[in-house]
Amino acid sequence: MELVRKLRQREADGNPIRVGIVGCGQMGSGLAHAIRNVTGMSVAAIADIEAQRAVDAFDSLGRPADEIVVTDRLGAAQDALRQGRALVTPDAMLMPRLEGLEVNVEATGVPEVGAAVAWSSIMNRKPVVMLNVETDVTVGPILNHLARRSGSVYTVASGDEPGVCKMLYEQAVVMGFEVVCLGKGKNNPINLAATPESCAEEAAAKGMNPKMLASFQDGTKTMVEMAAVCNATGLVPDVPGMHGPKVELEDLARTFIPREDGGILARRGVVDFSTGRIAPGVFAVVYSGDERVRKDMKFITGAEGPYYVQLRPYHLCDLETPQSVAEAVLLGEVTVCSETLNAEVVAVAKRDLKAGEAVGGIGGTDFYGRIYAYAEARELGGVPVGIAAGGTVQRGVPRGELLTEANFAPDEGAFVCRLRRMQDALMGVAL
Repeated sequence: MELVRKLRQREADGNPIRVGIVGCGQMGSGLAHAIRNVTGMSVAAIADIEAQRAVDAFDSLGRPADEIVVTDRLGAAQDALRQGRALVTPDAMLMPRLEGLEVNVEATGVPEVGAAVAWSSIMNRKPVVMLNVETDVTVGPILNHLARRSGSVYTVASGDEPGVCKMLYEQAVVMGFEVVCLGKGKNNPINLAATPESCAEEAAAKGMNPKMLASFQDGTKTMVEMAAVCNATGLVPDVPGMHGPKVELEDLARTFIPREDGGILARRGVVDFSTGRIAPGVFAVVYSGDERVRKDMKFITGAEGPYYVQLRPYHLCDLETPQSVAEAVLLGEVTVCSETLNAEVVAVAKRDLKAGEAVGGIGGTDFYGRIYAYAEARELGGVPVGIAAGGTVQRGVPRGELLTEANFAPDEGAFVCRLRRMQDALMGVAL
């Protein structure tokens, strides 16, 4: 790929990749610092609804106060970039229109914002890198389709689990292995009742948004991440919600294999997770029936086979995202994205929901996400988590039951919902 050489050349030419970041929470601010340390790349603009957070981020990067421009006007924003000043805007939708930015990284985690920013970036033929997997599992196929047709790039970022799982998958397939299971480590058991309030103290200690932490604890984030893996690879969840056993590294190749061989899987080619000591890593359980390959694997690794584990013992989140930025801008390459929908993350009532109630968003008090094979989710009429926020309960939904087309009405005026309806209409035709 020669990314380093190309980046060094951009630096030598005085033309570093100028990056825009949308969302300056934990991931966005961390990414800004990662980019500061990359030769040939710089953060030119940050959008956040709380502009002071973006100002603070630039301040922490060492930008003097008189070099930081805060504006929501397109003309003033363009002038700031032309002058080499650091741009802060509360209006995320300015970012795709700015000529001084080569690429945007969407890091809000909010499907409504992510869908709008990605769509507008594609329409402006500006690459967009998503640290917002929630958007990808909802409307990724249509965004990917439109980007490829327009000559732009739409991609989920390296460093998030989908990106590193896709790396393991492609490596295994290119070596001739069958991928039996792709999985991730989860560093805590699922707590379906987690809310921002219950997570507040821990979130404050970790410097996290409590809604984001709640979405990790209630399992939604894990379901979303592994759905993205399904949609990029063709794999599926073995059962709704996946198995999620506590498994240590030495037992992966004995657990995530078919039942007839002593494992827990009803089929091959699935995604799953473990709450053992694998976190923050990801793994692939692969198979080879080739006797020569098995002989070589025995010689090289000591493993008997025919099932083997390929492990990446870490994922570094936003710290790895600059690689996807460089690949998108310099090579026009996609790290990972939903090609189609093989899996769906459906909203499940976190509490008893009453008719007439409007629900909040992911990581709130109203619902959590559960992964299903896409065909099963459609048969059940399940409502995707990415379009649930702001919708209205049509009739009571007891805790633990699915939000469906029969008991729940999404906000059809929301951009992400309108884009999803467009995608639904095109599924199986153009995507």
